[in-house]
Amino acid sequence: MELEFWYEFASTYSYLTVMRIEDVAAREGISVRWRPFLLGPIFAAQGWNDSPFNIYPAKGRYMWRDLERRANAYGLPFRRPTRFPRNGLLAARTAVVASDEGWCPSFTRAVFRANFVEDREIGDAAVVKEILAEIGRVGDEALARAGADDVKHALRAQTEKAQALGIFGAPSFLAGDELFWGDDHLEEAITWLRERKGDRASP
Repeated sequence: MELEFWYEFASTYSYLTVMRIEDVAAREGISVRWRPFLLGPIFAAQGWNDSPFNIYPAKGRYMWRDLERRANAYGLPFRRPTRFPRNGLLAARTAVVASDEGWCPSFTRAVFRANFVEDREIGDAAVVKEILAEIGRVGDEALARAGADDVKHALRAQTEKAQALGIFGAPSFLAGDELFWGDDHLEEAITWLRERKGDRASP
């Protein structure tokens, strides 16, 4: 069975999930469908023009410390970026291309590592091109493809689908028809999916 993983490149907690979801899912025999989307339009619909972690400073302070704790518990490197949130539009468009061509997980991990470990400017085309080279892709070709109208439309449609599904933040997981939100619910989403797979297999 397949778990849909909805994530945004500027999302802090998505970093934690991106770096571990394939291992966690593989242990349970679950495949992962990577679904990049944009939170900006979803936040705008709620009247926000910035991350809620910036709009509500106390929430932001808690989030950064919580992220440090959770990354440490998972054994993941973490460095607070000097600018937050960074623009993930180009990375998201490139991830749509990567999804079509089968290299979305490696690209996504590399971008999140660049943002939340290496403090690189992932909204910069030159940085995205470097990341593509690091994973063995031809940057000029991938970026040209990412700028095509069909890719732009595909990302917009994916974001609209996220809204239609009731997704309001990232990371989110769709286990069948059941929606889970937050890195701390990854295992719960996989368990839900696995148990219902077992139910279907029962006579």
